[in-house]
Amino acid sequence: MTQVWHYDGTSGIRHTPELLHEGDQFRLAIDGAAGLPHAWSDLNFIGEKQGSTVYGLKGNRGWRMGFEGGAPAELAALLPKSERYGRVVDRVGLWPATGIFVALSAAALYVGLKAPDILAPLVPPSFEKKLGDAMVGDFGGRVCNGPGGQEALNALVRRVEPNPEGLNVRVVNIGMVNAIAMPGGNVFVFRGLLQQSQSPDELAGVIGHEIGHIRNRDVMQALLRQMGLSILLGGANSDVGGSINALIATTYTREAESAADQYAIRAMKKASVSPLGTAGFFARLSGMEKAEKGKKGKSVLSYVSSHPLSEERKKIFENSQVKGASYTPALTPDQWRALLDSCKNDTDVNKDDGLFF
Repeated sequence: MTQVWHYDGTSGIRHTPELLHEGDQFRLAIDGAAGLPHAWSDLNFIGEKQGSTVYGLKGNRGWRMGFEGGAPAELAALLPKSERYGRVVDRVGLWPATGIFVALSAAALYVGLKAPDILAPLVPPSFEKKLGDAMVGDFGGRVCNGPGGQEALNALVRRVEPNPEGLNVRVVNIGMVNAIAMPGGNVFVFRGLLQQSQSPDELAGVIGHEIGHIRNRDVMQALLRQMGLSILLGGANSDVGGSINALIATTYTREAESAADQYAIRAMKKASVSPLGTAGFFARLSGMEKAEKGKKGKSVLSYVSSHPLSEERKKIFENSQVKGASYTPALTPDQWRALLDSCKNDTDVNKDDGLFF
């Protein structure tokens, strides 16, 4: 028997009963009369108060039992332990628990980052095409259809991709210097990028790069990373501007960018198109990027933000040139002129491009 102090939770009277130990249970005897049995496991540790170790009873908020000067050693193994950080942490220790938490957090982060890479290949091509058609629509009525322009662009696509099945490459009347790949095999070259290109060879490398993203299924990975599972669960709405903004803001991983560059280089090599034009295009954009820093204009920086430039990328295209190779222009002069003029007859050629920011 051990003497304790006790409040029964119904009155404010402090009792000093004797605690009777009965195996996995105990009773409190007040004035010689033993009360109802309670299981040791029904106790919970309250804390140390005024020299007493205090315990409560589960299911009875006001019930208290205290040991003056602490519980005797013979009862210590039966009584619940103090919870400094919580049951799990107290059981394994603070630092081991911290290590487990960090490991689980790292695992969750890894899964979150890798989920798009895992899910994208599982997306049926038919769904991706429907998604692309919903996002593209008529691209806000901005597709350029100048005489001979689309025919020239198709010829350029066939140079770098002899089997263009499933591809839809178009020029759109947007002044930004950019080109984007979209779900369902869609590639859009913005008027601003076309105007900045000095030769069809330059444009061939850019288009080959975007086709590389499509063939490698990078587009779905990037969209899942940018827009989450909502794009799979909810599809795309009819907000063309919002969809294009999301795609322009979408960035690919460094590995995906490198793989798309290699795809373009291999395609140009098979087509006997010189890679030096693309290398020069990258070099020129890098210089324009530096010149535009601090200015309000974002036409050039839009390409740079979605396709990070580097001296290394320029050198990769330069070094892919085969000495002594017989290169031919990607398009004839007449085809190139028709492509450059494909937006010329568009009455909205100077319309505000801010819709897509």
